[in-house]
Amino acid sequence: MDKIVLAIVGLAGAGKTEATEYLLKKTGWPKVYFGQAVVDETVRRGIPGEAGERAVREEFRAKDGMAAMAIANMPAIKSAFENSSVIIESMYSWEEYLELKKAFGENFKVLAIYSSFKTRAGRMANRPVRPLSESDLQSRDYSQIENLHQAGPIARADWTIENEGSKDGLYKNLSELLNNFKF
Repeated sequence: MDKIVLAIVGLAGAGKTEATEYLLKKTGWPKVYFGQAVVDETVRRGIPGEAGERAVREEFRAKDGMAAMAIANMPAIKSAFENSSVIIESMYSWEEYLELKKAFGENFKVLAIYSSFKTRAGRMANRPVRPLSESDLQSRDYSQIENLHQAGPIARADWTIENEGSKDGLYKNLSELLNNFKF
């Protein structure tokens, strides 16, 4: 396999951002952030900020369903994929997964980062930006599973890395993945 489109998935606090940043440094692949299409549209309309982003996100989903972020970002993904493997940040829904699978077939891969609720709760409580209590994290988990259909891509991941320990342990597991699978 020459190139892949790699989506990194997991619940809040699992370590998706750490994994993404590490893989970007190690591979040099470009990243497509699914939220960028929303940000770009709010800037184009002159309505930046959370309220504007929420309105645009809901508008996208009203038009294209739960695959909306994959559809909105498809031109950027295809453009980047012409020359390189690509990392996708913030893919959530089963419908987005199906849209990318349809577009890229066997070149679309998913890496799930898994951490227990207890581990994630500890991380989220101590997060310097937007910390979450255990009850807030549980509510977010339920919402993302029920409303964003986030469990499907995690369950169908091509690879799963357990992230219960240190960042160094996560990096070691990611390095092993890169060494074992030549992309």
